[in-house]
Amino acid sequence: MNYTFAGKQITGLLTVVPKNVARFSDEIPNYAFPPESSRKLQKMLGLDTHRYLEDDNVTGSDLALRGIRHLIDRGLLQVEDIDALLYVTQTPDYFIPPTSNVLQGALRVKHDAICLDINQGCAGFLVGLMQSFLLLNIEGVRKVVLINADTASKQTNNRDRNTFPLVGDAATITIVENSSSADAIPMTLKMDGSRWQALHVPAGAYRTRSTPETSVLRDLGNGNFRSLEHIHMDGNAIFNFTMTEVPQMISDILVQSRRSKDEIEFFMFHQPNKFILEKIADLLEIPREKMPNKTSTIYGNTSSCSIPQTICHELQAAMLSRSYLMCLAGFGVGLTWSAMVMRLGPLQVCEILEY
Repeated sequence: MNYTFAGKQITGLLTVVPKNVARFSDEIPNYAFPPESSRKLQKMLGLDTHRYLEDDNVTGSDLALRGIRHLIDRGLLQVEDIDALLYVTQTPDYFIPPTSNVLQGALRVKHDAICLDINQGCAGFLVGLMQSFLLLNIEGVRKVVLINADTASKQTNNRDRNTFPLVGDAATITIVENSSSADAIPMTLKMDGSRWQALHVPAGAYRTRSTPETSVLRDLGNGNFRSLEHIHMDGNAIFNFTMTEVPQMISDILVQSRRSKDEIEFFMFHQPNKFILEKIADLLEIPREKMPNKTSTIYGNTSSCSIPQTICHELQAAMLSRSYLMCLAGFGVGLTWSAMVMRLGPLQVCEILEY
């Protein structure tokens, strides 16, 4: 479905990443593949480094709390101004309660603030923006703090070359507010639950509860070791989905926005890997430099954090003084795919912190 939002703007972006940096070249011995095979994969996908939390007791909300307190300490956010906290994740602190409530308590946000958790992955930044825009239509809601946080490394096994070297942990904080002068923001959102098994974690929730058996590592017959509590990805299905649905979606959103490819200054997309993004750029006949693809090679695929993280990484200083017309797009788990065209900047903050 297509939507258009009026009078909404992003005023700040902040990304928090773990200090721990792991190199794919150092992890090659973990995998049951000839080293040369792993190096070929490294070159094709652009694998280099990724960041993940080594401490199992640290969660996405810890990264988010670090970022929000940084904004408060710098005077860029006032606790009393927070009217809504949205937390988008697929690695929550608990099944119960919502992690947004946990953060509300830790920050001492007012009791009448709206707290919502959203279970979304690769398209979660755009889904979170959509919900933020809708909340800002409520009288009395003036500032929404959108938090995207995922620690996918906890859902993978370091002997699974299919997933572990691709993922990264991160949290992003996006400040969303009303603006009478903001351009209209066209958006499209599509979902196909018939293909949900292409990317999922089979066990650990209530359909298949966690047991000693579900946590046993198994060789799946292709050299990758994982348990039923780890991410299972059908790489061919995800690749075919991306090559089929995403280019058409971008063509459609450009028509909806009445913009040409040349007018868009940056195509800031979800960052699955360098190879996929280069393929999408080529299919759309977009110069590769207008579709940044380095984030996944430096931080890993950080799920719903990857779009704001890419903006912070690529345009950290520039976003403070000028604006850019961008096409944003997220696609993956669900299966879900979404895009929007919006003018972003100047921002009050755009930076990356280490935890």
